[in-house]
Amino acid sequence: MYTNHELNDGMKRSAGKQPNIQRSTFFMAQLCLGLCLELCFGLSLSGTASAAPAVSATNDAAFIAAREATRTGNGLRLGQAVAALPVDYVLRPWADYWQLQQQLAANAESGTDTVDSSGIISFLQTHEGSYLAEKLRDDWLHFLGKKSDWIRFAREFPLLSGPDTALDCYAAQAAGTPQKVRPLWLSTQELPPACMPLVDQLAATGDLTTEEIWQRVRRMLALGKVGAGRTAAAYLPSEQNFERGSLEATAVDPNRYFRRLSPSFATTRRGREMALFAVQTLARNDVMAAAIQLRSIEQKLPAAEAHYAWGQLARLAAGKHLPDALAWYDLAAETPLDEEQMAWHVRAALRAHDWARVQRVIVAMPAECAQRPEWIYWQARALTTLHQVEQANALFLRIAGQPTFYGQLAAEELGWTVRLPLQAPPPSPEEIAAAENNPGLQRALELFRLDMRIEGVREWNWSLRGMNDRALLATANLARRHTVWDRAISSADRTQDMHDFSLRYLAPYYDQVTAETTAQNVDTAWVYGLIRQESRFVTQANSAVGAKGLMQVMPATAQWVAKKIKLANFHPHHMTDIETNVQLGVSYLKLVLESLDRLPVLASAAYNAGPNRARRWRGDQPLEGAIYAETIPFTETRDYVKKVMSNTMYYHLLFNSTPQSLKARLGIVQPAGGAMDAAIEDLP
Repeated sequence: MYTNHELNDGMKRSAGKQPNIQRSTFFMAQLCLGLCLELCFGLSLSGTASAAPAVSATNDAAFIAAREATRTGNGLRLGQAVAALPVDYVLRPWADYWQLQQQLAANAESGTDTVDSSGIISFLQTHEGSYLAEKLRDDWLHFLGKKSDWIRFAREFPLLSGPDTALDCYAAQAAGTPQKVRPLWLSTQELPPACMPLVDQLAATGDLTTEEIWQRVRRMLALGKVGAGRTAAAYLPSEQNFERGSLEATAVDPNRYFRRLSPSFATTRRGREMALFAVQTLARNDVMAAAIQLRSIEQKLPAAEAHYAWGQLARLAAGKHLPDALAWYDLAAETPLDEEQMAWHVRAALRAHDWARVQRVIVAMPAECAQRPEWIYWQARALTTLHQVEQANALFLRIAGQPTFYGQLAAEELGWTVRLPLQAPPPSPEEIAAAENNPGLQRALELFRLDMRIEGVREWNWSLRGMNDRALLATANLARRHTVWDRAISSADRTQDMHDFSLRYLAPYYDQVTAETTAQNVDTAWVYGLIRQESRFVTQANSAVGAKGLMQVMPATAQWVAKKIKLANFHPHHMTDIETNVQLGVSYLKLVLESLDRLPVLASAAYNAGPNRARRWRGDQPLEGAIYAETIPFTETRDYVKKVMSNTMYYHLLFNSTPQSLKARLGIVQPAGGAMDAAIEDLP
C-alpha cells in the first residue's frame, strides 16, 4: 500500500519493478508435465474437435516447460520442450528465442564462439520488426561487443531500435570514435565496462583533462556512488588520488573524518574534495550538523567550492522542508545548480509563498526543464500574483486542456470547465480485425492467458509502436474484450487527437467497488482513481514489497484493518479476493481520510507513503493542496498523488457527468498539530 505499483510500460526496464503474478497455470502444468511431454514426444494426436483442448494443453505444458528450462539453464530439457512445440504454435517464437539466447549465454560464459550465427540471422529475418527480434539482436550485439567482433557488430547495430549505453560504447569502439564517451563521462550516469576502453583512450591521449576527472569524481560522490567515484579518481595523477580506503571510511563515518581533519586539508584539491564529500555524506542523515561543519571550514575553501557545498545542502534542506533552505540557496550564490537543485529551490519558494523567487528561479532553468507542465503552471501562478496576468494566461493556455494534473489546474485558472473530450467513433470491423491479427498482440494475449505478464506486457507495448489513434483504440478494445484491463488503459492512454476516456478510465468490478464505497461513504471516483494508479485493475498483482490485489494492500495493514473492522475468519490468502481486498483497502482509506482532515490529497499521500509521513509533510502555515502535492519529498509519492487526483476528476465525470473543481477538491492543507495527529500515530 505504500508504493506505486503502476505496471511497467518500458521494454528494457527491470523485471523486478513488475508486479509478480501468481502463476496457477504454471503450477498446474508442472504437475502433469511428465505426462504432457510424453504426449508431445510419443503420441500422434487426432485432429478431431474433441482433441483440440488436449492439444492446446499439451502445447501449453511444453511451452511452460521450455520457460522453466530457460530459467534453470537446462539446455537439454529446453531442446526437448522446443522440439515438442508445433512450428505454428503462436508462442513458438518465444521458445526459439529462449534457445538462441541460451546458446549465446553459454558461449559467453565459456569464452568460446561456437554460436550458430545462421540460426540467429534466420530468426531475425523471419521475425524482423518484432519484439523478439529486437531482444535477440540486443543479446547478440552484446555478445559480439564483448568478443570485439566489430565487423558483424557494425552490420547489426544500425538495425537495433533502442541501444543501451553499453551498446553505444561498443559502437564507438567499433567506429574508433572515443570522443563519443565524453558526454557520458560528464553526466551522472554510471559507466558500464563497455565504455571504459574509450575512457582509457581519452586519458592516454590527454583528451580527458584533470579538471574533467575531478568533475566526475565530485558528481559521483555527491550522489553517494563511492565505487564510481573511486573508479573515476583512478584516472587522476597518482599524487592527487585519494588514499586507499579513505573514501569508504568517510562514507561510513563522516563525523570521524571531521574529528581528525587536518588544519591544512584545504591546501590540495584532494583534501578539499574529501571535505566536501564528508559534508554531503553527513547531510544525508543530519543536514543541520552538516551546515555547522561547513560553516567551520568554509573560510578555508575557495568561494566557488563553498558556494557549491551550500547548493548541495540547500537541496537536501528543501527536501526536508527546512526553513533554512532558501537562505542556503542564497549562499550558493552563482554556483551552477543542476535541475534537481533548481526544482527544489522552486518548491521551497512555493512553501514560503515567495512568488517572486518562484518566477526568478523558473526563468533561470534550462529551457527543456522550464517547459515541463509543472513549471509552466507555477510560473504562470507566480506571474498572476505579481500582477502580470496577460503573460500568466499565455502560459496557462499552453497546458490547459491537457489530461493531466497541471492541465486541469491551468484550465481552471482560465475559467474553463474541465470536461471529457469528444468521444471517438468506435473501431470499424476492419480496425478490429487488424488488431486481432497483429502477431505481437496475439502472442501477448497468449502470454497473459498463461500468467506470463512480464513477457506479455513487453510484447504488447512493442506492438503499439507506430500505431495511430484509430489503431490504438482498436487495440484497447481488444484488451478490454480479453479483460486485460491494464493494457486497455495503456493503449487508450497513448492517443493524441482521438480519445475514448471510457477506455482510458475503465471501471471494472464496479459492483464490488461501489458496494463498499457506498457502505463506507467514501467517494467512488476517488477510490477508482487510486486503484487505477495502484494496480491498473490487475487483481493478482503483487508488489516487490508484498502489497497485494486491486488496492495493493500490505499484509500487515490487512491484518490490522481486518481486526479493526472485525472481519470474521480473515486469512492472508484472502487478500487477492476482489471483495475482501476492496473492503480492506476502502476501510483503511476511510480511516486515513478521517485522520487527515478529510482531505483526499493528504489521504492519497498517506496511502502511498504512510500516514506519519503525510502528516510531517504539512507546513507551518496553510498550503494549497497543489503546493502540498508538488512539495512531497518522495518522487514516487509526488507523482502518485498528482495522478490519483487527476484520475479522480475523470472518474467523477464518467460516473456523474458533472464537472468539479480540482483546486477545490485539493483544498487547503492546514499546519501540523492538533487532536487528529494523535490518531494518526495508531495507523499502520
